[in-house]
Amino acid sequence: MRMYLLALNPTDSVTEGFLPAAARLGLDVTVLTDQPEAHRRAGCRADEVLECDVRDFRAVITRIATHHPAAAVFTNSDHLQTQAALAAEYFGLPGKDWRATLRAKNKAEMRRHLAASGADTVRSAELAPGQDPSALTAAGLPYPCVVKPREGVASEDVLLAEGPAELVARAREIQARRPQAALVAEEFLAGELYTLETLGDGRRRHVLGGFHTTLSAPPSFIEERHDFVAAHPEPVVAQVLAQLDALGVGFGACHTEFVVHEGRARLIEVNYRVIGDQCDLLLARVLGIELFEHVLRTHLGEPLPADLGARRDGAGRVEYALADRAGTLTAAPAATDRESDGVRLAYRPLRAVGTEHPHYGTNRDYLGVLRATGTDRDALDRAAQDFFAAERWEISS
Repeated sequence: MRMYLLALNPTDSVTEGFLPAAARLGLDVTVLTDQPEAHRRAGCRADEVLECDVRDFRAVITRIATHHPAAAVFTNSDHLQTQAALAAEYFGLPGKDWRATLRAKNKAEMRRHLAASGADTVRSAELAPGQDPSALTAAGLPYPCVVKPREGVASEDVLLAEGPAELVARAREIQARRPQAALVAEEFLAGELYTLETLGDGRRRHVLGGFHTTLSAPPSFIEERHDFVAAHPEPVVAQVLAQLDALGVGFGACHTEFVVHEGRARLIEVNYRVIGDQCDLLLARVLGIELFEHVLRTHLGEPLPADLGARRDGAGRVEYALADRAGTLTAAPAATDRESDGVRLAYRPLRAVGTEHPHYGTNRDYLGVLRATGTDRDALDRAAQDFFAAERWEISS
């Protein structure tokens, strides 16, 4: 059986998660990508890597139709969910509803759809590419508010604005960096930030737990740390699932970010794929399940079991070393795996020593990521704190 995997840049989710899982399932994998050389340099373990304009669903369909017959079309990219869904539907294969993938990706459409369905109303306004940002000040938004790319990911160019003048200035900053991007401004939703991780086959949906996210100080929203939460309060989960149902989200993996304030859960964004930035690798270990195989099986049309066999006593933490300024990384720890007192630590560098980068103020400032897993939360937290206290990351101007 052949699976077509749509991808942009190589990611840990693909190289360490889905490709090994596909091999264990006996699948032949063809990677379709607009960056084939990047995948080959990364040592992509697919059976073949073919060049394709994967942002265009017509090009994807043509590439598949003129190659080997497909048993599945899959992607874990935020940017390619609708293209994969349309291709799967064209070939009569299991997949996500393309309307749901579009609603999840397009933050303005997500807000409109949730409001129209009665699930939740968040005051927001949309700005077309090149449109004068002063138009946002006439939308009647409350302050503070948040402005961001309509189809953005990873907290990039997500900025807080305290008033009309700052909103216009922030929007102009983003337009200067992304002249072709539509923007959305919306009311700031107060509360602690959490995630809900789900896995469904279109009939049955499993809640896998989630994370409590620690953010940087405003105006940016950099995700600095994720602490695994085995089970959110049932009323909170029910509210989040109701909003996902309103969006039509229920097939395959989904990573949903939401805030809770005075018992009310409100969506920040829906990433209709498995959680990234190595939280997926931690999630699979903490739960003790073959997470990536389960996701791929749903795209092969196989039903999920009634019980995934997930363990309930696991604890986990993902924490990032962040650059605080522009410059050249001159010192940083190497990749390491160690285990002590029941805590397993896995550190992976994300930026090579000797490379020079600007200071982005986003998740692209990550220098490295630490995954800590165990069953004793206190021991796990101590081990993570000790690791960051002992290691050095140095940047020279």
